Amino acid sequence: MFKKNAMCGAILAASSVTNIAHAQLEEVIVTATKKSASTQDIPIAITALGQDSLEQLGIKDFSDYLIHLPGVTAGGGGPGVNTIYIRGVASTTPNTTTSGVAGLAPNVAFYLDEQPLTQPGRNLDVYAADLNRVEVLKGPQGTLFGASSQAGTVRLITNKPDPSGFAGNVKVGAAYTKEGDPSYNLEGMVNVPISDNFTLRAVGYTDKQGGYIDNVAGTLTTRESARFQPGGFQGSEDFSNVSFLSAENGRETKENFNEASYTGARLSGLWDINDDWSLLVGAAKQNIDTDGVFFQDPELDDLEIARYERDELDDDFENYNWTVNGRLGTLDVIYTGAYTEREAQSNIDYTDYLFVGQYIPYYICDASVSYPGDAGPGGTCQAPNLFVKSAVDTEVQTHEFRISTDQSGRVRAIVGAFYSDMEILEDNQFTYPGSTQVVAFDGESIGFGPNFSAEGATVQDRGQWDPGVIFRNDVKRTDEQKGVFGELNFDLTDQFTATLGARWYDIEVDLLGSASGSFGNLGADEDNNAGNNLDEIFSGENDKAETDGVIGKVSLTWTPTADSLYYVTWSEGYRPGFLNRPGGSVSQDGSYTVPFAMDTDNVTNYELGWKLDLLDASLRFNGDIFFVEIEDMQIGIFDPSITNLFFSDNAADAEVTGIEGDITWAPRSVPGLILSGGFSILDTEITESFVSSFVKEGDELAFAPELQATLNARYEWDLSGGNLGHVMSYVSYSDEVNTDIVADNSITLDSWYLWGASAGVSAADWTAELYAENLTDERAEISGNAIFNRARVTVTRPRTLGLRFTYDF
Repeated sequence: MFKKNAMCGAILAASSVTNIAHAQLEEVIVTATKKSASTQDIPIAITALGQDSLEQLGIKDFSDYLIHLPGVTAGGGGPGVNTIYIRGVASTTPNTTTSGVAGLAPNVAFYLDEQPLTQPGRNLDVYAADLNRVEVLKGPQGTLFGASSQAGTVRLITNKPDPSGFAGNVKVGAAYTKEGDPSYNLEGMVNVPISDNFTLRAVGYTDKQGGYIDNVAGTLTTRESARFQPGGFQGSEDFSNVSFLSAENGRETKENFNEASYTGARLSGLWDINDDWSLLVGAAKQNIDTDGVFFQDPELDDLEIARYERDELDDDFENYNWTVNGRLGTLDVIYTGAYTEREAQSNIDYTDYLFVGQYIPYYICDASVSYPGDAGPGGTCQAPNLFVKSAVDTEVQTHEFRISTDQSGRVRAIVGAFYSDMEILEDNQFTYPGSTQVVAFDGESIGFGPNFSAEGATVQDRGQWDPGVIFRNDVKRTDEQKGVFGELNFDLTDQFTATLGARWYDIEVDLLGSASGSFGNLGADEDNNAGNNLDEIFSGENDKAETDGVIGKVSLTWTPTADSLYYVTWSEGYRPGFLNRPGGSVSQDGSYTVPFAMDTDNVTNYELGWKLDLLDASLRFNGDIFFVEIEDMQIGIFDPSITNLFFSDNAADAEVTGIEGDITWAPRSVPGLILSGGFSILDTEITESFVSSFVKEGDELAFAPELQATLNARYEWDLSGGNLGHVMSYVSYSDEVNTDIVADNSITLDSWYLWGASAGVSAADWTAELYAENLTDERAEISGNAIFNRARVTVTRPRTLGLRFTYDF
């Protein structure tokens, strides 16, 4: 049923219209402190997008959140391959070809209800079907939410089975994108009380999102390799005697080739065992299927890219979770557990590697080209169409047990224990089709196949490699985490409350398998990569990346009136350390050595915040001022002159200073109108660099716009027959940002603004709405990278017009 208390739109602490004639602000109940409380009653910087706001803004997937949340940005490049950043605490753009075993742990934790789904390199992209709310907790939340809650935590909270009665709905939509293909979506939900104490809730969805990026014709030769360019190993040679064969992409060219689809279902059951105990169980399955890429080449025309091999992703996950709630006397007891299995199969065009790969010609050119004699280079270089076949299988189990005392008492406490075990199996096959040739070098024939994996080290593939596979990463990564945490709240007076929190953690990260390559192995018939056995490389003192420690939190809250709250907070956060597969590799000048193990990076946050309801509860103003110190910031580095594998290091210290806020106003003079807006102002700086060849002191952090802002207006009025009409419009703005603190891997994304609008009619059991997104057809640059020395920019969807219809039964 349509609710007249429709949540206001963009960045709110979530307010609503409860009556057209007398608009009032209403809090949203959240569980950000692991207990239910109003957003206005907890001393945390939190944004809560409620169910009505999610529907009104048309939020469906990961990329939609970003437009309406100042202070929140993302790196990555499309569905299933994004990473969240909060308050500008960001260093490195994730790379999809090493998304798992070599990926940094995110510094923003991602939760689905009670279960953490944070994964290295890229988080799960969960479709926003039948969500109750999205909670965004800003600043370190590590004492309650553990590792990776370093800069904040994002929680997707689903609607739970409702024992009060049968209910259901169907939502359908269709949209047209300028210069793109149409999109369609269908979602259905049903809530069924099976008995007096058992209820089921099921939701299913499918969403086909039409493409808008064109893969255009292009040609490319090895002459453009980094080796042959000025500054490369052979940049000054005369290549007039070399025949360069062209890579052509005619078979891959296509308009609107970046199609995506989300398909999934979720089933949950609630068993009210008795008045004190209940069991909630759930199962979910989702598939993301994409073709093409979601970024453009700024050197080509609008919305164009030239890709030479097929890009596709098939990303599946299954999730099973269970939560037991109960009471033991005056104590509340919760045990929650989850198991998630994710399989991501992808084919990635790797041709851009040509622009940084100094040794590419060695594999696809005649030997006399790469190592010319007295007569200079001569011979043939094959077409440089390169690709990677990637298979990443992830299994995660988590368990948490916690006890809470009576939350109405003067002294209140939560204590708990946490355990998680994650295993990632990654098989990346880097394929250079022209490398199967036999070439002459010093009068002898050599080649690059067949090749064999290191026996005893492989975790997925054994035996002979496929033709053309030059490198293969066949690695198992395990992350085991343990934690004990607690938080104590003590009412010093009726107006002052002190909060103390702490968490002990212990984390182990291990690698097993092989990261191996071909090297003149023509005629081999057995294992010839034993030296790449990671179990041998990571032995002795380099056996594991082990970290443990204690972080803390201290907060003082002052509530001088029922409509005002002020707080000051000191809090800490951390992110796990990691192992480097190319540990020990040395730069050409000998000034830098890749470490075998990388330590945690840590943040300390100082924050002053306020939450105010003013003008007889018609105006709400929440905000905070913060200062963040970052120590030993982790970065990912790609430098082929050192190694052709990505590696990581603790590279720098940094500082972030900021102010953020949100305002919601329901003016009494205009019944039915709600205005809301939010802003984030950041000043970031690298204060000390430990690897000056990569990171420079004084530079800004990545994905840290100086200003982000959003403004939303929604007006509702009564129509004949008891129906409601509504119109809504929003505008969002972001300053320019850099995409990496490693200068050679970074580009600057332009500032942008987006404008959207909607209008519709609602009755007791249905809502119909027309909407427009990106009305000005802006190319909002929301992410990008230059890892391979070529700018690749992710932009928002062009102007899109659509229709949404919801029917409740």
